[in-house]
Amino acid sequence: MIIIFGVNKKAAAHLSKVDRILRKVIAKVGPGDVPFPRGVNPYRTLVTAVAHQQLTGKAANTILGRVIALYPGKKFPAPEDLIRTPDSKLRAAGFSRAKVAAVKDIAAKTIAGVVPTARAMATMSDVEIVERLTSIRGVGPWTVEMMLIFTLGRPDVLPCTDYGVRKGFAMTYRKKDLPSPKELLAFGERWKPHRSAAAWYLWRATELFASK
Repeated sequence: MIIIFGVNKKAAAHLSKVDRILRKVIAKVGPGDVPFPRGVNPYRTLVTAVAHQQLTGKAANTILGRVIALYPGKKFPAPEDLIRTPDSKLRAAGFSRAKVAAVKDIAAKTIAGVVPTARAMATMSDVEIVERLTSIRGVGPWTVEMMLIFTLGRPDVLPCTDYGVRKGFAMTYRKKDLPSPKELLAFGERWKPHRSAAAWYLWRATELFASK
């Protein structure tokens, strides 16, 4: 069974207890709700994530819409569909060469069983999921961490390479420089087992301090 991550009172209380500085952000922001899609499809989630890499949400959705339009009558192409599609067609829809290679590798590894089913993934640890999925071309740790937090609802994930999380940390703790991923991971040990919620508050901190 998938544990649904939520920035709830329990997480907020724990973080407030172990981190007096983050407590100030929590007091201003309060608990929050993070919506999750129903019927998690790891293959579809990964293809969508790759489509969004290095693009604005609007641009990525436009391109993804063109790709889906290549398969009339389908809400989303099956892995076999992507593999059979000529690279030139996917390129014409807006995917770069690197993204074409990535989505086709996602499709091939879904068929091969490297990409777990949603049911299988629910029984796997965060580390196991990261190790399995980062073997796929174009899928890095950050992509998997976003999937763990916002699709699978895992409560204890700290995306230490994420710019927003690092920026929020620097603003919250009044640091001149962004923390290194290693430094952030070490500091974040105190936030366990609610590091996903801590990351959410650091993202909110960038908005909170930017408005001042």
